[in-house]
Amino acid sequence: MEGFVKTEKKDGIGTITFFHPQSNSMPGILLRTLAKEIEAAGKDNEVKVIILKSEGEKAFCAGASFDELISIKDFETGKTFFSGFAMVINAMRNAPKFIIARVQGKTVGGGVGIACAADYTFAVDSASVKLSELAVGIGPFVVGPAVERKVGTSAFCQLTINATEWQTADWAKEKGMYAEVHSSVSDLDNAITTLATRLSKSNPEAMMMLKKIMWQGTENWETLLIERAAVSGKLVLSDFTVNAISSFKTK
Repeated sequence: MEGFVKTEKKDGIGTITFFHPQSNSMPGILLRTLAKEIEAAGKDNEVKVIILKSEGEKAFCAGASFDELISIKDFETGKTFFSGFAMVINAMRNAPKFIIARVQGKTVGGGVGIACAADYTFAVDSASVKLSELAVGIGPFVVGPAVERKVGTSAFCQLTINATEWQTADWAKEKGMYAEVHSSVSDLDNAITTLATRLSKSNPEAMMMLKKIMWQGTENWETLLIERAAVSGKLVLSDFTVNAISSFKTK
């Protein structure tokens, strides 16, 4: 497998890091590994708070792997691939601990969903966002509920319809996607460490109960996101999407 997911624990803080050489894009096996690591951290009594981050400087997450998308030749394979994003978002939603996301660069598509599914998201001021799915003939069906929950219907529609345009980190903060935006990676990391350390010393039961309340009304996501994965799994087979992805890959 190209790329990796790893978890480190220290002083009650579990840090989950993912990486892929293609701008932290996400093939199916990496998505499933990430979901399993989040689930494991949620069950680990030594972990009081989770930090989710990626390696590299330019991109937090480039969304779905185009190499894998273009290789999909049947509906079940497509549904299975997009179900990987459903698994990650549901793992984040179900984890009984707060998840802090560190967005150190631009984020696209599924990466926007991950940033929105975190309970508290920090970003640098260069961390622009884009939901590019419609531009390749699909749509942000799986990550849509997480994005809409965080930024509201109007902003979600703006991102979805204007699929080729970047929105700034300040825009994302204004809409509620980012809780904080910092001018440098060092400031970003200092702020994350401060909050994570404070949470690691907080009452685990109180945090678990608060998280449950914060995510009320999303209990149907276990089935909803898989149903949405089926929609994407069908659309990814269309001639439009195959040609669009091929065109993007040759740029």
